[in-house]
Amino acid sequence: MDTEVLPGTAPADPLTMPAGEGWWRTAVIYQVYVRSFADGNGDGVGDLTGVRSRLPYLKSLGVDALWFTPWYRSPLADGGYDVQDYRQIDPRFGTLEEAELLIAEALALGIRTIVDIVPNHISDQHEWFQQALAAGPGSPERERFWFHRGRGEHGAGIPTNWVSSFQGETWSRTRNPDGTDGEWYLHLFTPEQPDLNWNHPDVRREHEDVLRFWFDRGVAGVRIDSAALPVKDPALPDLPPGTAPAVDHPHIDRDELHDIYRGWRAVADEYDGERVLVGEVWLDDAERFARYLRPGEMHTAFNFGFMTQPWSAQAMRDSITRTLAEHAPVGAPATWVLSNHDITRPVTRYGQADSSFAFERKRFGTATDAARGARRARAAALLVAALPGSLYIYQGDELGLPEVELPLDAIEDPMHFRSGGIDPGRDGCRVPLPWKGEAAPYGFGGAPWLPQPEDWGALTVEAQDADPDSTLNLYRAAIALRRRIGDLVGSDLEWLELGADVLAFRRGDGTLSVSNLGAVPVPLPAHHEVLLASAPLDGVLPPDSTAWLALRAVLPRSHPAPK
Repeated sequence: MDTEVLPGTAPADPLTMPAGEGWWRTAVIYQVYVRSFADGNGDGVGDLTGVRSRLPYLKSLGVDALWFTPWYRSPLADGGYDVQDYRQIDPRFGTLEEAELLIAEALALGIRTIVDIVPNHISDQHEWFQQALAAGPGSPERERFWFHRGRGEHGAGIPTNWVSSFQGETWSRTRNPDGTDGEWYLHLFTPEQPDLNWNHPDVRREHEDVLRFWFDRGVAGVRIDSAALPVKDPALPDLPPGTAPAVDHPHIDRDELHDIYRGWRAVADEYDGERVLVGEVWLDDAERFARYLRPGEMHTAFNFGFMTQPWSAQAMRDSITRTLAEHAPVGAPATWVLSNHDITRPVTRYGQADSSFAFERKRFGTATDAARGARRARAAALLVAALPGSLYIYQGDELGLPEVELPLDAIEDPMHFRSGGIDPGRDGCRVPLPWKGEAAPYGFGGAPWLPQPEDWGALTVEAQDADPDSTLNLYRAAIALRRRIGDLVGSDLEWLELGADVLAFRRGDGTLSVSNLGAVPVPLPAHHEVLLASAPLDGVLPPDSTAWLALRAVLPRSHPAPK
């Protein structure tokens, strides 16, 4: 699929946004991992030129918005989540001017842009941290971070027993100019990602300025990485033995966070076109989770509960019910997602004996039934697309790409190294996309930064374009029907009891979604017509499949979907 870079210049008024109040409530949002999407200059690394060249593809898919993982200047110690400069694009991806063109060109096609903000930490190469290291203990520059002398007479003891999100220690010790041991600094992720001190006014002011910088350039919203982590208890208490506290945790879900996000919402509300805040919030407590979605705070938050469920009708139904109940008190729409740049792809996950997901269980050589996983991933795609709320699609899931088990010398993800080599890491879901041809690089560009499998020829965009039954065309049809069918608007959902292994619900007055998660075919309920199915039907719904059924002639929405 060859396309050219779209012509165009940045709009004279970058604040102009298309109409559509509440567009984010039912939007289909496509996650772009720039490094692996499309390579426009042939160096093997995805870039903004590559994304711009593929905007017609994204338009044909039917998405409403693009969410870009960090594209800022970064050493890429953690895939760009170690940000060195929010106001510059990483040179490997392009320039700020190209980003402005991309935002404008996508908007001209009716596609909004969402960018990633990482408030918990920055890169150790950021000018603030470099200034802090140079200034030394007790300096104002170090007050923007969590520097600590350390325990014991000589400060040799780690300041807290906190646990890293990436395994390993959460503190690293600096070296003084004379070569002696210096202070420790906190990093909940890698040592290259020092945590910021959100008690410092510079930190809050800088992030609000960053929001304005990108809103001024026309982005429609921000996704907030690790949104429940930035604020720490300044006393730096140890975690108690055993289970971590559900409330008053020293560095998770602190109450002070809500004042920060109310400030961010105020900034977003200064702009037209509803600039949205989307939080990455991993919390088990439903009431605490909902607080982030109160009026005046975030618009939506990622729903990770469903994504981690096994291939079980009861488990998935319980997760859907719980998610809708969490959101109802604050009037926020749920979000639905099957994977992202951190999670094992559904084609692989659903083919494993344990089809649930947990980071700590990832291991090399886990067996998977590829054919079964592919069937289930197609069924799950239709299932989530029928649920009330917004839908996120991680690049490549629309092609049915599997997780790739990479050779050890190709892995870059710090999760692999910090696990002592036990965890294969997340690079397996970040392998560059296949666009055309029978052999690598499959039209991606130059020799890709991560190796592509030899058997991806049938999964390319070019091959699937020509196959009406492909996973790509299934996604296109599902997204088109979401726009067309009035029943799929709103928050209503009524469960139907069609068997223990069947997940069935009605949307509106006349649209049914029926998923068979069992091992034997099940009869289809009475219906007017089949709107779409993930597998061929012959009067019954096969195992590992989903069908959308119309109870009456389908009427289009009385008004077009928000653009």
